[in-house]
This record gives sequence, structure tokens and C-alpha cells, in this order.
Amino acid sequence: MLRYPVSDKLKDFSSVFTKNGFSIYLVGGAVRDFLLKKENHDYDFATDAEPVEIKRIFRRTIDTGIKHGTVTVLYKGESYEVTSFRTDGSYSDMRHPENVHFVKNLSEDLMRRDFTINALAASLPKGEIIDEHDGIRDLKKKTIRAIGNPYERFQEDALRMLRACRFASKLSFDIEKETFLAMRELKDNVSAVSAERIKEEIFALILSSNPVKGLEYMRLSGLMEIILPELYATYGVEQKGIHQDDVYHHLLKTLYAAEKNGHGWKVRLAALFHDIGKVETRRKGSDREYTFFGHDEKSAELYEKIATRLKTSNEEKYEVSHLIRNHMFSYDPSWTDAAVRRFIRRVGKENINDLIDLRIDDAEAISGRINPMLIISLIERINDEYEKESALSLKDLKIKGDDLIREKILSPSPLMGKILNTLLDEVIENPSLNEREKLIARARELVQGM
Repeated sequence: MLRYPVSDKLKDFSSVFTKNGFSIYLVGGAVRDFLLKKENHDYDFATDAEPVEIKRIFRRTIDTGIKHGTVTVLYKGESYEVTSFRTDGSYSDMRHPENVHFVKNLSEDLMRRDFTINALAASLPKGEIIDEHDGIRDLKKKTIRAIGNPYERFQEDALRMLRACRFASKLSFDIEKETFLAMRELKDNVSAVSAERIKEEIFALILSSNPVKGLEYMRLSGLMEIILPELYATYGVEQKGIHQDDVYHHLLKTLYAAEKNGHGWKVRLAALFHDIGKVETRRKGSDREYTFFGHDEKSAELYEKIATRLKTSNEEKYEVSHLIRNHMFSYDPSWTDAAVRRFIRRVGKENINDLIDLRIDDAEAISGRINPMLIISLIERINDEYEKESALSLKDLKIKGDDLIREKILSPSPLMGKILNTLLDEVIENPSLNEREKLIARARELVQGM
């Protein structure tokens, strides 16, 4: 019999249940990932003890989801999320059961789960693996299959359709035919899922090891048209010119490059959405080629619309849209030093590396290669400006707003910001001007000339 390697900590924790006459099992992802030889220490537990009984046998607990039978146990410096065996009542909102019924049977509890590969359990403390739905067989076949009737599973909880796409990306598995057909038929139900939960699944999919696979399942099932219509609209939109792919497949290739190159979450999101504005900006040129003037700005606007709809934080939204808005920069060795400084100022010192990463991914997606010498040259010149301690932002100026007030040049007002930004522009063009007395004198001239 297959056994899960139970640590001493888990043996100690589970012994509290067994000594009090209860059974407890490790369920879900930890067992699945052990069988896949993947690291996973995110433990979920199921027990025949009801919440009031869990709270009785442990001194410190938190009611994290007690309505649905979940209690977090604080034990010897660790926290363990434990859920009582249950069956779910009706799902009138296609997301949450209206009520739950606590049961004493593990089999009934496993029946309510989403996919066979997530319905694996390991008894504690022995670690004997229990597989009542052929989850191990599906792991070997690299298949995501709903438990029982997939139409019932997805009508109970529409988020499960997105979870199927995410697991396809995370594990590089295929979705079983009947499960996929049910997704296609019930795709409209995803509209009932909260934006926050959709965002969690979408972002996790994009940040997975094989995001293209899950995105293709989203497109083919029809989920993408509902959740990300702006991305869906890029499918089949020809580009021509240097592009061999339509906009959609170029975006997938750019995301693939970002994942392959190990680039961070901001770059990956920007990679997937950086050209979605091409749908609205495409025009036929005189030479029968297409033009996409302003697609960078339009793409940033559309991404902000998506991020707002998914209730992404403003910080996340604008960090990604900033990369999208600036992704069309084209460095030439003929740039003056002032042009390099203007570039740094426009992009922001903190965004330079991410923007260069995005440019590399975009270039790889177009031609399969990049010109490393141009990138290296730009990076070297940027580093030169850093080493020279050039003024690249307002905080680098040798005067601040307080100096303008102290010298009685200006009182606090919107004009102060305008004056300081003008001074920065001039210093970027001529770094020798970044001296306090020169800046004070120039500030007086600017105010008098207004």
C-alpha cells in the first residue's frame, strides 16, 4: 500500500484526535503532490470530529470558516486548517452551498470534492493513502477529471471550471473529454463567481509553469470570452510585417518566453496583455500592411479596465499598465546621454529591469531571438548614469519644495510641482545645473516669467 511520509509534527498533531476517539486525514494537494514528487507543505485536514469537538480538544483555535466546518488549530507553534467531514446542501448561487451536513464517513466527504486528483487522502498518523475515485490512475494519465457527473460538479460551483484550467497549467495535464464538454456547456455560469475569486485563479494560472495550456483551455471552452473578452478578441487578428502570428498567439508566445526566462509576475501579466489594443487600433496601410499606431496606450487602457473588473489593487494595476504603456521603446546607440536620462525618468528607475525583460520576451516571441548587444549597450549606459549619480527624479534635485518656500519664491501650491518638474527637465539635459544656488536662481526666473 502506498504511504504518505508523515512527519513527527503531523504525527504529534494527529495523535490528539486519535487519543480522543476521532480519525483525521491529510487531504487534497499535499497528497497529490507527494505522488507527483512535487514539494507541497500546504496541509489541509479532514476529520470526523465536528467543529465544537475540535474546539474542545484543542486549547487555541480560530473560527476561520466554522459555518462550513473549518477551524484553524494553533498547536505547538504551527497552524493547521481542519475541516469536518461534510456533505453540501444545494448551491443556489453556483458557488457556495446554502448549508452543510456534518457526517462521520470519509467517503461521503471525498464525493463532494472537485477533481479525482484532489480527492486523495492519507490516514494519520500511519499515512496510508486512500483513493476512492481513481485519482492515482488519473495522475498517471496526466488527466483532470471531475468526480462523478461533471455537469453536477460545475453547477454546484462554477469556479471549478477555472480551477480545471489552472490545474491544467500548473501540472501540464489534459482535461478529460466529458469534463471539458461540461465546461463548454456551462461556461456562462462563471458569471456568478465573484471577481476576486476569478482574479485569484487567473493570476495563479498566468504565474504557473505552463500558462499557455490553461489559457487555451479557457479559450476553447468559451470561458475566456466571458472573463477576458479583450484577450479573446485578439484571436485571428492578423498582423503581417515582422509578425508570423496573429495577435493572440503572439501574446501567448510572449508569456511563454517570460515564464521560460524566469521573469516576475508584473512582466508576465504585461507580456500577456501588452498588445490587446491592436484589435481597436489596426488600420490598413498603403502598402497593404497593417498599422497599429497608439496600440501601446490602448493596450494599457484595456488592461486597466480588466484589472478594475477583477478588483486588482491600484498598485498592481498601474505597475503592469505602466510597463504595457512603455513597451514600445526602441533604443538606438545614437541616443545622447540626455536621451538615456529622459528614458530612465519616463520609465522610472524601479521599472527599468522589468521593462527590459518585457522587451526581451516580446522580441523572442516575434523572431525567436534577440540582439543582445543592443540590450547590453542600453544597460551599460543606464548603469553609467547611476554611477554618475545623475538627477533622474525629483528626489535627486539639490532643492526641494521647502527650499522654494524658505526662499519666498513660492508658497505651497500646484505650481510648485510644475516648477520642480521643469527644473528636473533642465537638469536632465544639463547635469551641471543641479546645484542649489543655480536652481534657486532659475526657479525665480521661472516664477517671474509666469
